[in-house]
Amino acid sequence: MTLKSIFNTLLVAVALVSCSQNLNSQNGTSVINIDGTKLTEMAKDSNTIIIDVRTPGEVAEGYIPGATKFMDYNGGKFETEYKSLDTSKTYIIYCRSGMRSSNASNQMVQAGFKKVYNLSGGINSWSGAIKKD
Repeated sequence: MTLKSIFNTLLVAVALVSCSQNLNSQNGTSVINIDGTKLTEMAKDSNTIIIDVRTPGEVAEGYIPGATKFMDYNGGKFETEYKSLDTSKTYIIYCRSGMRSSNASNQMVQAGFKKVYNLSGGINSWSGAIKKD
């Protein structure tokens, strides 16, 4: 590999990283990562909706009190479900470890949602009570 081809490969890689970092800011919005303390504080606002994007089996093991939407990110209906939501509301998204909720949050921002928050570390990082039905 020549020095020029290495340089060109690096240039393409930097461009791709730059584009992916700006993907969420196309509409001037980006996902904000929060911790459990901030979630508790934000949940007091009636305009805030907490969404659990874990599987039904995971939800049955317990969920964060205040979660009112359960939309399995990998269940095949997530896009249809979030597109029916009000884009002007504030959404806090969480999963087990933060990966699915991060992806779900990014997807929602790309679709035009303005106030989307991701619980860093997911329910695994949650130190509060867990609710079971």
